[in-house]
Amino acid sequence: MGPLEPKVNELIVAAICFAAIFFTFAKFLVPRITKTLEARQDAIEGTIERSEAVYAEAQQIHAEYQAELSEARHEAARIRQAAADEGSLLIQEVRAEGQRKRDELVISARAQLEADRIVAEAALREDVLRLATDLAGRILGEPITDERRAREIAEAFFAEVDAGSPAKA
Repeated sequence: MGPLEPKVNELIVAAICFAAIFFTFAKFLVPRITKTLEARQDAIEGTIERSEAVYAEAQQIHAEYQAELSEARHEAARIRQAAADEGSLLIQEVRAEGQRKRDELVISARAQLEADRIVAEAALREDVLRLATDLAGRILGEPITDERRAREIAEAFFAEVDAGSPAKA
């Protein structure tokens, strides 16, 4: 007998062993394997669903963040523009105030200069009158006592000078 012609009793023992192993696998191992595979499948599907939910939530949070960031940028731009406008307004106000103060100072300085000029001119006229009277007295050899007449002559001279015409002697 060869391998192609097995003995019947060995074939029966082999069939019984095969049936026992098959029954053991079918009864105990296959349900456990199936249960484990189903649990893995459920875990994988649950993980995928959770990851999709987490991904969707992350996308929503990202969109909200982008919207808030865009709003913050717009707000910052608005604040910068308001600050620039306010700064320009303040600069204009300060310039106007400076211009006003400068104009006041110029007017005050001009008035002071005019007053000083008048005082200096009056003092100079008095000095010129005194010197002219002294000089005339020296030329004549005697002091001039008619101060009123000397003042009239000097005033006439100054009037001609102020009028722009040359003095006549």
